[in-house]
Amino acid sequence: MPKFAANLSLTFNEVPFLDRFAIAAGAGFEAVEYLFPYEYEPAELTARLQSNGQQQVLFNGPPGDWAAGERGIAALAGREDEFRASVDVMLRYARALSCPTVHVMAGLVAGGMDDRRAVDTYVANLQYACNRFAPHGITAVIEPLNPIDFPGYLASKQAHGRTLIELIGRPNMGLQLDLYHTQMGEGGIAAHIREFLPIARHIQIAGVPGRHEPDVGEINYPFLFNLLDEMGYTGWVGCEYRPQGDTLAGLGWLARYRAGR
Repeated sequence: MPKFAANLSLTFNEVPFLDRFAIAAGAGFEAVEYLFPYEYEPAELTARLQSNGQQQVLFNGPPGDWAAGERGIAALAGREDEFRASVDVMLRYARALSCPTVHVMAGLVAGGMDDRRAVDTYVANLQYACNRFAPHGITAVIEPLNPIDFPGYLASKQAHGRTLIELIGRPNMGLQLDLYHTQMGEGGIAAHIREFLPIARHIQIAGVPGRHEPDVGEINYPFLFNLLDEMGYTGWVGCEYRPQGDTLAGLGWLARYRAGR
């Protein structure tokens, strides 16, 4: 059975952020992920993880000016110094939290993968980041984001992610395979899992449409979970969805799947 990690940015929003660790642990989540840790000191987050017996498995690198609409800076030419400074921040948090994987957001560019300068900038920046991460056993990942929710994002298809990974050419660079984004932007999730799982280092799920619980909408997640088992996936599956109501009340999908196994 896949290992599920609670996304504390989107779920358990009934309580303040730092209280979500304990509630997620009580619901059976032994691992957590979230968008950004930077509002809190690493020691404070580490204490929550340790007191609840949880593992930190993923967070995002600094996205630039999120409030202004930025969704990463790694592909933005002219901001290389800012990106390199952000690598120091990512590394400080990843080491303190013993987090093995960091999603390095590419950013919004006018031409997507056809913007040669943006691609070259992203590749060079990620080579630098991977070189810094490697001695500490940290992997960088890129997550293709669907063009409906994130128009203009550098990578909108899983094949884009693979192309970038090949250009970067570092062993600690992988794919963050988000099945919600795959369905929204491309469809054919099972085929994508079969093709891209070998380079995937983290998986995320949510229902389509609406990005709600995995049992809401058109995706047959029990089938996909079984496929992940059949293919030998041993990494984490992040529950990055927005509950329709109370988070605990919406965890019936997880209880049913576990009972069925």
